[in-house]
Amino acid sequence: MPKHSHFLETDYFLLLQVFLTEYAGPLFVYFLFYFRMPFFYGLAKAFTSSPHSVVHLACCCHSFHYIKRLIETIFVHRFSHGTMPLKSIVKNCFYYWGFAAWLAYYINHPLYTPPSYGKKQISLSMIMFLICETGNFSIHIALSNLKIDGSRSRRYPFPTRNPFTWLFFFVSCPNYTYEVGSWISFTVMTQCVPVGLFTLIGFIQMTIWAKEKHHRYIREFKDYPRIRMSIIPFLL
Repeated sequence: MPKHSHFLETDYFLLLQVFLTEYAGPLFVYFLFYFRMPFFYGLAKAFTSSPHSVVHLACCCHSFHYIKRLIETIFVHRFSHGTMPLKSIVKNCFYYWGFAAWLAYYINHPLYTPPSYGKKQISLSMIMFLICETGNFSIHIALSNLKIDGSRSRRYPFPTRNPFTWLFFFVSCPNYTYEVGSWISFTVMTQCVPVGLFTLIGFIQMTIWAKEKHHRYIREFKDYPRIRMSIIPFLL
């Protein structure tokens, strides 16, 4: 193997480890609060279980989201050289791990109260969460397939037969659209302020990334669909 190829392969696996660390961390951190370890809520509440079903549902949704990310990192995503500087691992881990701890602390707190509109609010937001997670996964599959279809010429992403990819008709980065939708749904489900703040900050950052990619597509492809927006159809 040529020397430069060895370096690229090494960088790839380092990058893979970075993403695995980012996404495995929130899983571990959240469970510490979910199982109410003694050093968070005191000995009286240690290892007790919440009486509210939404707390357990929130744990399932949060775990599902990051397990999906881990699976995508290993089996779906195809990282290019220089996708993300390795020095960003500290900042990103602080962001993901820190917010996971903050929102988990409040959702699993013994004094936590369920959403105002009860089961209807929880059920509707749960449905939207699953739809957005499925859509996000579908977009990642479509983007991955675009890179391995054997074509040498670069192409911009496009809708496939999968209805979840039809959002490509209207936005350049529907993966971010679905991602924001998932966290909005999770916010409504838990009715928790820290989750809302996490969603807002994530939306701002993903909008920046989406705009950069959108303008890159426009510069690179003269026939790029003008109806497409960056992240929100017809608006942004």
